[in-house]
Amino acid sequence: MAKTARETIKMKSTESNECYWTTINKRTSTGRKELKKYDKTRRKHVIFKQAK
Repeated sequence: MAKTARETIKMKSTESNECYWTTINKRTSTGRKELKKYDKTRRKHVIFKQAK
């Protein structure tokens, strides 16, 4: 089997406890990831940051 550079990470909302899972490429993404996504509990778009 081939090794992959993909890693599964947890993204956590900055305004609530909403979380979701996504994958990143470890070779090209060296810093922490931040995305603006829809938060179901707040019913608006908020910033999600990469959790540990």
